[in-house]
Amino acid sequence: SLLQLKLWNKYRVSNIPSLIFIDASTGKVVCRNGLLVIRDDPEGLEFPWGPKPFSEVVAGPLLRNNGQTLDSSALEGSHVGVYFSAHWCPPCRSLTRVLVESYRKIKEAGQKFEILFVSADRSEDSFKQYFSEMPWLAVPYADEARRSRLNRLYGIQGIPTLIVLDSKGEVITRQGRVEVLNDIECHEFPWHPKPVLELTDSNAVQLNEGPCLVLFVDSEDDGESEAAKQLIQPIAEKIIAKYKAKEEEA
Repeated sequence: SLLQLKLWNKYRVSNIPSLIFIDASTGKVVCRNGLLVIRDDPEGLEFPWGPKPFSEVVAGPLLRNNGQTLDSSALEGSHVGVYFSAHWCPPCRSLTRVLVESYRKIKEAGQKFEILFVSADRSEDSFKQYFSEMPWLAVPYADEARRSRLNRLYGIQGIPTLIVLDSKGEVITRQGRVEVLNDIECHEFPWHPKPVLELTDSNAVQLNEGPCLVLFVDSEDDGESEAAKQLIQPIAEKIIAKYKAKEEEA
């Protein structure tokens, strides 16, 4: 029915079964990954399963691939890329190769940036092999509960996913993968979402994320695409500002 379709669209359900918890008084989503919640917390000890701050969910020791251990408090004051990935997934491996270069460029430019690998590998050995290629930090593979809590916090539905956080732990973009592939030189870091994008192969994935307006222009005439952008930019900015004021995703 139409109502069912509206609910699927409203909550961006892309696979089933899907269990989403909502705060009845505000209508806001409390948790997208309800299935993980009831698996991890069958007794309901953490009810009402609302989002916790990143610093609380990530709290504990983190690893470097040389075996060195750091406390998660070392992330404070840095932008953080939370990288959900696994060696068995070919798109993950190809993104990792690009990301290693991006990480180097951002650090060399003097930015405070750290990446945190949250593994979805199928064994500790596979994790170690994959992590050996990465110059950043990881949640220990054995700490399955913390890896799962991070998956829950960001409602991860597929990998690779790169969530970029500001220095306070607030999400800047969930589309880190698209941003990294579109901006090889990292000029746009930390990749605040743009109200208007040029549609490309790598960012077309966002058409699945929610309602989109696609404007077709005659690409032969460069002036025309710029004029079109000027036309829709203020409208897009207004829509984004409206949702930001409501603390909702646009």
